[in-house]
Amino acid sequence: MKGGESLFLWVIGLRGGKMRIQGRPLVVLTTTGARTGKTRQTILARFDDPSETGSYWVIGSNNGALHHPAWCFNLRKNPDKVWIETEGRKSKVVPDSLVGAERDQAWEQVVALAPGYGKYTAKTDREIPIIRLTPEATSA
Repeated sequence: MKGGESLFLWVIGLRGGKMRIQGRPLVVLTTTGARTGKTRQTILARFDDPSETGSYWVIGSNNGALHHPAWCFNLRKNPDKVWIETEGRKSKVVPDSLVGAERDQAWEQVVALAPGYGKYTAKTDREIPIIRLTPEATSA
């Protein structure tokens, strides 16, 4: 993790989860590196998934860059090693990429809630991933 991200994570902890990106609450996504196998943390905006109570969407916008962010590759390579921390709670989650009409509807909702994401499609030809993060079921 870069020094700036470490400082940002520390500030998030102090603020008790009240910081936001584009008006959205934040989530700290923890993945395992696809090539390195090292633990990686990324700070992302969080969107509540209206169709899955307790699930969230995160957006692989990479600020409209021509390539997906590294954390997207980490999720694909190690989908069983993914955690989120939001509002002081850490949970193991299962990632699932939205596709087709479901992804298109989610994108419309994301842009309605955080219009800044809309400009990213003009900067890249790639389809910007939307990943659903669902808390892993616990056995009783």
